[in-house]
Amino acid sequence: MPRSLSILSFALAATLGHAALAQEATTTEPAAAPAAETTDAADTPTEGDSEFATGREVAAEEDLTYTKETFGDWSVRCFRAQEGEDPCQLYQLLTEAQGNPVAEFSIFDIKDQGAAIAGGTIIVPLFTLLTEELKISVDGGNPKSYPYRVCTEAGCIAQIGLTKEDIDSFKRGVKATMTLVPAQAPDQKVRINVSLKGFTKGFDAVSTADN
Repeated sequence: MPRSLSILSFALAATLGHAALAQEATTTEPAAAPAAETTDAADTPTEGDSEFATGREVAAEEDLTYTKETFGDWSVRCFRAQEGEDPCQLYQLLTEAQGNPVAEFSIFDIKDQGAAIAGGTIIVPLFTLLTEELKISVDGGNPKSYPYRVCTEAGCIAQIGLTKEDIDSFKRGVKATMTLVPAQAPDQKVRINVSLKGFTKGFDAVSTADN
């Protein structure tokens, strides 16, 4: 996801093998005394060798993202870029009533995209009914509908464009609500609250950082 907070994870596959036991070979010559047994030097254990590796210390892998600032319920999260400034965006982890994480919302500044002045990446749970688009409303107002783009192991993703009017309503608002429909219960709706506390300062910080 371009400039979005998809959290990059790297899986390492380990393969365990069993060492084969080398057989000792003996050779004899006709009409001569038996030759001495020979052993390959590679099969001769040296002092301290063991079939059980005790491991070695390795440097910890650097996290690719970090939190630069926090504004209310939003955080400014950035990627560590190899060159130039680190790209940042506004981020909120969304939870349900019991406090369990259920979705992610990232907002970032964009340029030359028509009416959209900001982009957003929203990740919702898998098994969301994709034909019922994601709905977002602010403080109970009329919702806007956005299509889902793709589903991955992380969840189903909607990449949305936010107009100046959308951003202004977020800045004025107290709470946004995302509504989705589960595929296993198409007659039901799931509503996820998005706190707008700290949004104005957070968005302005991201916009300033990108300019």
